[in-house]
Amino acid sequence: MSTAGMKTGLAIAVAALSMLLGGCASYQPAPKAFSEATIQPYRLDSGDRLRINVFEQAGLSGTYTVDQAGYVAFPLIGTVASRGHTLPELEGMIAAKLKQGYLRDPDVTIEVDRYRSVFIMGEVGQAGQYAYVPGMTVQNAIAVAGGFSPRANQASADVTRKINGRIITGRVPITDAVLAGDTIYIRERLF
Repeated sequence: MSTAGMKTGLAIAVAALSMLLGGCASYQPAPKAFSEATIQPYRLDSGDRLRINVFEQAGLSGTYTVDQAGYVAFPLIGTVASRGHTLPELEGMIAAKLKQGYLRDPDVTIEVDRYRSVFIMGEVGQAGQYAYVPGMTVQNAIAVAGGFSPRANQASADVTRKINGRIITGRVPITDAVLAGDTIYIRERLF
């Protein structure tokens, strides 16, 4: 091989290595808001199924789902904006609307019947959509998805999460908590 050919090959190898390392360095760890979001009260969003009970009103009590637009359709009062609200906030909103000509002093309680799903992608046994369980960690989610594939980077994961209406992605250790609606991506290891 000629000297020019060796220099060209070396230049290509250096360029490829710098792109590879540059890609690793450009990805930032999860912002502080990621861990703060896990200790905040649960915020409702599309896909949550709620068990709403109005004391001594069997016709109003039942299971309702937050629709794609972020609303719950409730008898008598129509749709109630639910996206981004906590359970106590929604209880107060429904009770206030029921007081407007329907019930004198409504007692409304709400529980989450089924949380919105988490999505697990990348180097796992079976990527897909899975049920969220309170207290779930990235490692638990990976186990539900059939564990790591043989090529998986087992140290960390990329998590995409909606925080205060913004969608943010960050790299977290697999021991971090997962929230309902998160998308978890397991990368392939380099070596």
